[in-house]
Amino acid sequence: MFDINREHPEYRAQSEVWPAYRDLYVGGAQMIRNADRYLVARQNEPGDVYGERLQRAFYENYIGSIIDWYGATLFRREPVLTFEGGDERGRSFYNEFAEDCDLRGSTLSEFFRRQLVSALVMGRSYVVVDFPRIGRTATTRAEEDELGMSRAYLCEYPASSLIHWERDEQGELEWAVLRSERTLAGMDGSAGVERRWVRYDRESFQVFRQVEMKGEAEAPGLVDEGRHGLAGQRRVPVFEFSVGEGLWLMNKAASLQLEHFNKSNGLSWALTMGLFAMPVVYTDRKFEQMVGDSYYLQLGQDDKFGWTEPEGHVYEIALRNLDRLKDEIYRVCYLMSQAGGGLSKQTAMTGYSKERDYAITQEVLRGFGDSVKDTMKRVLKAIVAAREDVIEVDVSGLDEFDIGDFSEELADAERLLGLGIESETLRKQVYKKLAMKFLCDARQEVKDRIAREIEGV
Repeated sequence: MFDINREHPEYRAQSEVWPAYRDLYVGGAQMIRNADRYLVARQNEPGDVYGERLQRAFYENYIGSIIDWYGATLFRREPVLTFEGGDERGRSFYNEFAEDCDLRGSTLSEFFRRQLVSALVMGRSYVVVDFPRIGRTATTRAEEDELGMSRAYLCEYPASSLIHWERDEQGELEWAVLRSERTLAGMDGSAGVERRWVRYDRESFQVFRQVEMKGEAEAPGLVDEGRHGLAGQRRVPVFEFSVGEGLWLMNKAASLQLEHFNKSNGLSWALTMGLFAMPVVYTDRKFEQMVGDSYYLQLGQDDKFGWTEPEGHVYEIALRNLDRLKDEIYRVCYLMSQAGGGLSKQTAMTGYSKERDYAITQEVLRGFGDSVKDTMKRVLKAIVAAREDVIEVDVSGLDEFDIGDFSEELADAERLLGLGIESETLRKQVYKKLAMKFLCDARQEVKDRIAREIEGV
């Protein structure tokens, strides 16, 4: 009734840049393996010379390090999950869920750190809420728990997986198609590709599968269908995570990184060629003598012999340009003080000045944190509604980074409580905030128990 492999026009418009963005982020052997896509050949450059330049290509990966720095810094302290309500069954589940949210051992913090990195590279990423399909019908909630049917988990998909969709007037998904593929390797040495499509609408799902072996592919066939876990809410279980166009770092820095790649490789090639000086003979006679370390030259009275080498002026210009390009990559990523070049040479080293220099970077980190918390809340609230838990879940944190010291926060809290404000709620909230930050690496079950003890529950 429909073409499951049809692609949305917006998908086709952006799918051309995603492979390049992925190569720029990963770097290393992957970037060098695809260097012919990015290293521009000179006009009328001989093929063998261009081939040698490709073999000597190298890549200075600034943008990959920048994106990883943001991901590591934002999640230096894990987000704080708090639960309100006396639903012990729900509390037990979410404590377990926070430690293994995808049935692969990933904590909720690790899972969303990967979503952030993927969004900074590709512009957005997708999270799917799913429930195990047992093939039986449970009559009670206790039976659901025993069978594992209520064990919600998350699946992650990159931006390139959502190939087609439709939204309503409020921007909510009416339906969506996710495509993924994996490599198959047979015992006989054969290799192939398995492609899967999952189509979600507001109530049901359909799974299609196609196998391609030895260049021959069968038609996609329906292998599974049914109601998904969020059918009761009449919503598609696909959640988009995005930091917005303005904070899409790879999109800002990709052209600069590519220009730096070509300039740095061009300069390296020129320097390498400059090491092999070319002999020059000034004579009116036909020159046929052999030139080399074990030979001699017989020159006439007016003949001259010398070696050519570049004066180096263009090299100095190229070096300054490379330094400026590197600074510009850090500038558009809001990390001017970490460039190590002209933008950071005058950076003051006092603690106050360092904190001031990081003010813009901190605001960007808080923006990333707000996006993470918003998506995390939407996902958790959808799971709460699907499981019908009598509990309220909130997410906080991701707003303090490696700038201040915990002792400073503790001193600020002591001064705040020392004002004598008659509010038991304020005192409890201050205690919980300090405890959660200090024990950010503790298991969620332990943090939840401490929060309940502070509340006196």
